[in-house]
Amino acid sequence: MSPRAGNAGPHTLAFVESPVQLLNVLEWAHARAPWTGLTLVVLSPVDPMTRGQLRRMSELAREDGHEVRWEEARGGASAPFRTVGGLAGLLRRAGRIVMGDPFSRYVQLLLTITHARELVVVDDGTATMEFVGQLARGERLVRWHRKGSRPGPRDLLFAPVSSSARRRLSPSGRRKVEIFSSMPITEVPEGVTVTPHSFAWTRDRFGPPRITKGADMVGTSLVETGVVDAAAYLDAVRRLAKTHGATRYFAHRRESTEKLHRLAVETGLEVVRPDLPLELIARRGPVGRTILSFPSTVVHTLPLALAGTEVKVAVCDIDPAWLTRTASPRAQGFLDGVTGTATGVERLLAVPGV
Repeated sequence: MSPRAGNAGPHTLAFVESPVQLLNVLEWAHARAPWTGLTLVVLSPVDPMTRGQLRRMSELAREDGHEVRWEEARGGASAPFRTVGGLAGLLRRAGRIVMGDPFSRYVQLLLTITHARELVVVDDGTATMEFVGQLARGERLVRWHRKGSRPGPRDLLFAPVSSSARRRLSPSGRRKVEIFSSMPITEVPEGVTVTPHSFAWTRDRFGPPRITKGADMVGTSLVETGVVDAAAYLDAVRRLAKTHGATRYFAHRRESTEKLHRLAVETGLEVVRPDLPLELIARRGPVGRTILSFPSTVVHTLPLALAGTEVKVAVCDIDPAWLTRTASPRAQGFLDGVTGTATGVERLLAVPGV
């Protein structure tokens, strides 16, 4: 694709920490600022799989004419100070800030420096739903799987920064706030503009895919985040794969190697570690005629990315018995909401035999 034709409007500075966030920044630029080049700052994590996907997504961003700045933001104790110090000038000059994760402490810290008059939040998966609701209710910003737990010492120490970020993410006479989302948003904060995200860039850039006869499964990090019991999850995957004839399992980038090895041995599924976000993998193909998932972002995004194809997305509910003892009291309701608000999917109410 050709580089951007110019830099009309305020200079745009984007911060991303995951491949999906980077994808959604590209989607925002395609939909909202098609002739504006932006500076995209990757606050690199340490996880090798995530870094690999971010490298691939950065290549696509450069092909689209955007400048990419890679920051080793977690490379030792002094890395945050070097990163924030090195970005201070850009932050002060930027007229528009685009971010993928308003819950990120890194992003919240960077927001205290900027004087940008336009703030844009692009999807970071289902967390966007929780963020918008908390902003509308004036609550402190807490990730859904941690809601209900007691704040730790680091939370208390960081509380002033988090409160400042929440105030900056609230629109005022001097500041516009936009949410660019493919998620169902029922509570819209006063003054916030919500722009629908349809994955138009993805559909323009990739596919349509070749569709195979079998089914594919999408992995989730609910075990790694302490929400779902590992044994219950593996049993559910095994039974779901057997019932629907699934042959491949697309691993979530946060799934542990140990769990994935056990899953491959016990289920016979081919475990695939994607090198790009699943929306691009599915759109590029080949992909199964049915994609099986548990409640997650993809039950909202895949039907949009695969619009116009014959691929069916089916989602299996999380049985309350699968939850760990330490799961947030909010977990079941949030996961039910993720599934219940999804459109264009088939709902599987139970896994036979679990």
